[in-house]
Amino acid sequence: MAPAVHHRTTTVNGLEVFYRHAGDPKAPVVLLLHGFPTSSHMFRHLIPALADRYHVIAPDHIGFGQSAMPALQDFPYTFDALTEVTAGLLQQVDIDRFAMYVQDYGAPIGWRFALQAPDRIAAIITQNGNAYEEGFVKPFWDGVFAYAQAPGPDTEAPIRGALTPEITRWQYVNGVADPSLVSPDNWVHDQALLDRPGNDEIQLKLFRDYPTNVDLYPQVHQYFRDSRVPLLAVWGANDEIFGPAGAEAFRQDLPDAEIHLIESGHFALESHLETITEHIRDFLARVIA
Repeated sequence: MAPAVHHRTTTVNGLEVFYRHAGDPKAPVVLLLHGFPTSSHMFRHLIPALADRYHVIAPDHIGFGQSAMPALQDFPYTFDALTEVTAGLLQQVDIDRFAMYVQDYGAPIGWRFALQAPDRIAAIITQNGNAYEEGFVKPFWDGVFAYAQAPGPDTEAPIRGALTPEITRWQYVNGVADPSLVSPDNWVHDQALLDRPGNDEIQLKLFRDYPTNVDLYPQVHQYFRDSRVPLLAVWGANDEIFGPAGAEAFRQDLPDAEIHLIESGHFALESHLETITEHIRDFLARVIA
């Protein structure tokens, strides 16, 4: 019988934060940090696949999923602010040390945790979660950085394309050999949340803040060199947002990084859940108690 997955909401800094969790609270913790434009929904199958051995927790970032979506004037919508809220959640649920699985936006949030308290990070699993400029694929990132550098009608119009149903679906099926393996519930769910009134401005604000993540990369690389943190990169090789060069780049600073390129795309869990789960279980069994 699969472990039960619990769905809870708590309040952090006056904001409702939704999270999924499963497993023995006394077991080693695996924190799952989702990306854009999804939520902890992306981990709905991975959580029970790991929870027999680990305490697994997956929050929704503010502005995403079932967590609060305050207006722009009521929350800064920076990656620093998203990290602060997630840190508050971990404090509430009494989680100190953990392995973390980072994907897309989850990566810069995870890197901030690592820089703030490196001793708390037991291991890292990165699934298309970038830490090197080599991972950025053109033309997707050209548009993001052009908009972040000079926000205005000319640069905003192209980047708004990332908020459309067509691109949301594309993120799930692009690079997947058999798209029939990917449930359309994914992009329908994500798009419904993107289409909430005011969410477009929230996403645009985070796009404008994205260069702060790149600015942190030298510090992140130094953290890798200093900590020698165990790292598994299990990566959708056909992702046209964060390409496979981003996975290979981890070996620049972590020569022992384990890298597996999967014949999938940005949301590789949807087509290769079992493969990724096997890599994670093997990796964690060797690097954490």
